[in-house]
Amino acid sequence: MCLSSILFFCLSPLQVPLQPGQSFKFTVLETLDRIKEEFQFLQAQYHSLKLECEKLASEKTEMQRHYIMYYEMSYGLNIEMHKQVGKIVFTMF
Repeated sequence: MCLSSILFFCLSPLQVPLQPGQSFKFTVLETLDRIKEEFQFLQAQYHSLKLECEKLASEKTEMQRHYIMYYEMSYGLNIEMHKQVGKIVFTMF
């Protein structure tokens, strides 16, 4: 959406009519200030969400690291268990 369409929307007839002594320029300045405030609010939200995403990505990496570690441990224990069972079966015969 371009700036002219934003201004057109903000200055549409749906707004309160101009007060006596209030100029069009003042209304445009108010609108620009409101747009600036909304933009700053959106920037703050973006920054907050970006930090949250980075935190979640870090936690995901840590969880994947733990998963791999537990998988390797489980795999190693499984191999050891089969070796022990093989020794027991071999010694029985």
